[in-house]
Amino acid sequence: MNPYLAIDTFRTTVVFALYVVAPFLIVTLVVGLLASLLQSVTSMQEPTLTFVPKLLVLAALGLLLTPWLLRSLSEFTVTILTRMGELGH
Repeated sequence: MNPYLAIDTFRTTVVFALYVVAPFLIVTLVVGLLASLLQSVTSMQEPTLTFVPKLLVLAALGLLLTPWLLRSLSEFTVTILTRMGELGH
């Protein structure tokens, strides 16, 4: 077993995980900042004012990005399964 190939596979997996999660994190950050700005301007400190918009936007983004996510995850799965055969040698 080649340790460099195993390390490269692990690195690829971590980078891909960040690649898949990044749109959700960025959108959540932006919506959270906007909700916090709205709360500070209106002096309303209701916890649901930050939670509900994030939940709705993440659900909409999940539906919007589903084709891209499925394509990316299936391509990555094929790549990793192909590399697993190389790790055994």
